[in-house]
Amino acid sequence: MSSFEVTGGKKLKGEITPQGAKNEALQILCAVLLTSEKVTISNIPRIIDVIKLIDLLKSIGVSVEQKTDDEYMFKADNVNVDYLLTEEYKKKAAALRGSIMIMGPLLARFGKGYIPKPGGDKIGRRRLDTHFVGFQKLGAKFDYNGKDGFYKVDASQLKGTYMLLDEASVTGTANILMAAVLAKGTTTIYNAACEPYIQQLCKMLVGMGAKISGIGSNLLSIEGVDGLKGCTHRMLPDMIEVGSFIGLAAMTRSEITIKNAGCEHLGIIPDTFKRLGIQMELKGDDIYIPSQNNYAIETYIDGSILTIADAIWPGLTPDLLSVLLVTATQAKGTVLIHQKMFESRLFFVDKLIDMGAQIILCDPHRATIIGLNRQNALRGISMTSPDIRAGVALLIAAMSAEGKSTIHNIEQIDRGYQQIDKRLNKIGAEIVRK
Repeated sequence: MSSFEVTGGKKLKGEITPQGAKNEALQILCAVLLTSEKVTISNIPRIIDVIKLIDLLKSIGVSVEQKTDDEYMFKADNVNVDYLLTEEYKKKAAALRGSIMIMGPLLARFGKGYIPKPGGDKIGRRRLDTHFVGFQKLGAKFDYNGKDGFYKVDASQLKGTYMLLDEASVTGTANILMAAVLAKGTTTIYNAACEPYIQQLCKMLVGMGAKISGIGSNLLSIEGVDGLKGCTHRMLPDMIEVGSFIGLAAMTRSEITIKNAGCEHLGIIPDTFKRLGIQMELKGDDIYIPSQNNYAIETYIDGSILTIADAIWPGLTPDLLSVLLVTATQAKGTVLIHQKMFESRLFFVDKLIDMGAQIILCDPHRATIIGLNRQNALRGISMTSPDIRAGVALLIAAMSAEGKSTIHNIEQIDRGYQQIDKRLNKIGAEIVRK
C-alpha cells in the first residue's frame, strides 16, 4: 500500500490542465464493443480504473493500439464471449465497478452477457436494479447466482419499448442506451440521466450511425439500427478534477489557472464554489483563480445557513461534495453539506476533525462545517484514504495544513486522478510518493 507524504503550507502558482473525464471514459470505452470497425478515442486519462478496463477489453478479444499518451485505437472484431465464463474474467471484472457497462454492448451485439458483482468505492449501497430492469424491458432474461455473485443475461432478441427509469442512474442510462441502439424498433427512456457524459456517449453513438433524439434531456428516443460503424471521439475534461483544483486553490491561497476546463459543461459547479466565497474568472475555456487570504460563505436571503446538496444533473454532482466540504473548513461562516445519494461518503470527516476542523457529523448524510476563517490552520496527521473523492479531499486538506501529513492507501486516489502528485508538484506542491 503506497502513501503520500505531504508538506503543507505551500502556495501553488501556475497553470494546470485537467485530465480526460474518468466517468465518461468508463462508458465510452465499453461502447467500442458495439462495432467491429475501428474506434479512435482521445483524451483518455491514464488512471487505474481506466487502465483496468482497457486490460479487460483486451482480454475479451478487443485489439488495442496506443497512438499517443492519451489516444487509443480499438477494434472489437474478434470478441471471445466464452472468455466471460472464465475465472480470470470474473476476477478482473469484479475489481472494477465500471465493468458493469460492458453488459449493454454485449447484449446488443452478441445477445448474451455475463458479469460478476462489480467492485468500486465503498460509499454505500449502489444497486444495479435500474440496469437489469431496463434490460428486462428490452426483452432480456437474467439469472443471478448469489453464491458466487455472478449475473447471466440472455438477450437473443432485444425489442424496443417504453420505459420509465426508477432512478436517473448515469451508468444505468448508459448501459440501457447501448443495449437499445441495436434493438429492433424504437426505445423510449424517460427519467434518463442527462449529464454531459451521457450526452457525449450519445454523440459518439450517433457518429457510429445510431439514431438518438432528445440528447441533453431526460427523455431519450432510440431507433434501433442493424449495425454500427467506427468513429473518432474526444473526451471532455474531467469536471470533478476541475472542481478539485478550484477547492485546492482556495485552501492553499494559490493563484492557479485551470486550462481547457470545458467551462460550458461544468453546470453549477463554478457557482457552487462562488457561494463559498471563492473568486474566479472564466477566460474563454480557462478558469483563473486568484490568491485569496479569506473567503466567506454566503447565507440565504433571510440570513439562514447555506445548504449545499447533491442532485441529478443539472444539479450538483455528488462526487464534489467531499471537496466542497474540506474547502469550507477554512472559510468564514457555516454551511450544511447534505450528501443525499450515498450514506457512507461523509465518514472521512473524522480525519478532518483530527486535523483541527470544526465539523458536526449530523448523520450519515449531513455534516455541518463551521469555517475557521484561517484563524487556526489545520495540522498535519497520518490518515488513510477511504475512496477516490475523499482521498483527494484529504490531499487538499494536507496541502493546506501546517507540518507534514501522510496519506495511506493512495491507490484509491490513483483510481481517479492521473499522476496527481507530479502535476501538483510542477506548480509548487511538495508531495512525495512512498
